[in-house]
Order: sequence, then structure tokens, then C-alpha cells
Amino acid sequence: MTLWFVFALMTAAAVFAVLWPLGRGSGSAEGSEAAVYKDQLAEVQRDAAAGMIGVNEAEAARIEISRRLLAASDAETGASSSSNAFFRRAVAVIALAGLPLVAIVLYAQFGSPSLGDFPLAERARTSVATASMDKLVAQVETHLEKNPTDGRGWEVLAPVLTKIGRFDDAVRAWRNAITYNGESASRRADLGEAMVAAGGGVVTAEAKAEFDRAIALDPNEVKARYFVGLAAEQDGRKDDAANVWRAMLASAPADAPWRPLVQGALARVGAVAPKLSDEAIASAKSMSEGDRNAMIRGMVDGLATRLKDNGNDVDGWLRLVRAYMVLGERDKAQAARGDARQAVGSDATRLQQLNDGLKSLGLDG
Repeated sequence: MTLWFVFALMTAAAVFAVLWPLGRGSGSAEGSEAAVYKDQLAEVQRDAAAGMIGVNEAEAARIEISRRLLAASDAETGASSSSNAFFRRAVAVIALAGLPLVAIVLYAQFGSPSLGDFPLAERARTSVATASMDKLVAQVETHLEKNPTDGRGWEVLAPVLTKIGRFDDAVRAWRNAITYNGESASRRADLGEAMVAAGGGVVTAEAKAEFDRAIALDPNEVKARYFVGLAAEQDGRKDDAANVWRAMLASAPADAPWRPLVQGALARVGAVAPKLSDEAIASAKSMSEGDRNAMIRGMVDGLATRLKDNGNDVDGWLRLVRAYMVLGERDKAQAARGDARQAVGSDATRLQQLNDGLKSLGLDG
């Protein structure tokens, strides 16, 4: 409402600016014009009397000024006042009605009348945050130019450079952090990650070497192990990648924040995560629904994908059914039961094993 009130005031001001000169009569202007010409005649007379201009020049000037004075006097008498008044009134009406109408039409055509108000703070937040980040980076870089051996400064700067997309500069910063702070598994892994980002997501041989160095310093370095698996996947060695990622999950706590990432990677290569065991499922029951889904979903999706290719795995079918039940998706559990019986139905032994397992899960009907 306030915005439309401001627009109304602006429109009124624009209309007033147009109507003001039109609403003023021309008599005063014309009267002042005639007075100017009379003053000019008097001035010519004085100059001629003083001998400053010749007689002929003075006469020519008087004739021209008198002609202009007569024209101004005619206008002042109102010879054309009626037509001028009509013209002014017509323009005034057009301005009064036309300016708001034109403004509305243009806004409807090129504006966004249905768009709600966007708070100024929201509009400025992104640009302010970017400017603040750039300013911070510039300050740290200026400091490091004067103190290039400040390892702590390089370690602070490096992840920020990675975050804002300056990957090559991040690689240089991590190298300096290692040089002046010393070698560690996490720094080597972060350097390798920056190299991968600089390479457009490709784990180059140079980046792989950094991850190998990180694992040599700490065999449990999570980031390095993940990227070693990714390097194997990019080389076409999906089984090697799956083995790396399975080993990560096997030794990881159930609430590790990176589990969904690794589980998704396993599903991508058509593998299934291990530890769909009673212990893992019991741990999942104590979690919130969101955390439980995050822990199990990747394993379930990967297992379901694998069973489409290899339906003879009775244990796999039983793990899949159990996982769906833990997730509270009983319809999917029953659908998986039907798929499992169809897949192993030609093998009486496997079918009996499946039915026994389903009975223990309460899905024998």
C-alpha cells in the first residue's frame, strides 16, 4: 500500500510539472517581451545621440525593433489568445489523463505487477555477503604478500578460495600451508581435493598422489579414501571403487555424516553397501526418521539395483525386505517379497530358504 501511495505522489508531481507552465497565461510573458523592445528602442536612440552608431545603422535598428514590438503587441492584444487557450486546455487534459494511463500500460507490459514486495535486506544480502567475502580474501592476501611464511594464514585462506571457486589459487595456498605448517593427512587430502576441483572433477594422477600420501599418513583419512575410490571409478575399475567404499562404511560409525555420500557412490557403481546387519538396523531404530533414512537409503537403493541383475541372492532379498520394514515402507517390503519369489521360483531350495526368511520377518502370507 505504501508503495502505491508513493507512485501516486510521483504521478501527481509529474502531471503538475506539465500543467504548471500550460496553466499560466502568456500575457505577462508577452508584456515583458514588449517592454524589452521598448528599452531597446530607447537604447538605440541614446547611442545615436551620443554618436556611437551611425544614422543609417540607428534607423535600421529602430525599424527591426519596431517590427518585433508590433508583433509582441499584437500577441498581447489577444489576436490569437482563443486558439492558444484551447491548445493549452487540450494539452492539459491529455497530460492529466494520459500520463497515468501510459504509466499503467507500460508497467503492465514490462513490469511485474503480480510480484510481491522483495525486502531490501534480502536483495542486498547476497551482494553484501559477496563483497564482504571478497574484502576478507583481499585483506588476507595483502597480509600474506607481506608475510609469505605465515602458514596459519595460508591454511585459513585456502578453504575460502576453494569455496569461492578460485581453485588454482586454493591449490597454491594449500601447498604453502603444507610448506610452512608441516605435512598432515588432512592437508594433503585438502590439497588433492582442490586439485580435483581445478581439474573439473577429474582425479588427476597428481591429485591421486596427494590422496595416497594422505592415506600413508593416516589410513583412516576419509576424504582421501573417498577420492581414491572415485579415481578407481573414473578409471573404469568399478569393483576396486566399490571395495574402497565398502571398507569405509564397514569401519564407520552409523551416524557418520558422510555415509550418504559413500552409499550413493556405491549405488552409482551398481554395488551394495555392507552392514545391512541386525546391528545396523538396531542402530537405525534409535535415530530420527531423517537420520535413519539417510543412513539406510543409499544401501537399500544399491541393493535393489543389484538384485535386479542378480535375483538369485536370497540373503540379499531378505536384507532388502528387512530394510524396507525398518524404514516403515511395508508396501515396498511386500512388493520386494513378490519380486523375490518370482526371481527364485524356479529353484525349490532357494524358494524354501526365502519363505523361511520371510516367515521370520512376519511376511510369510
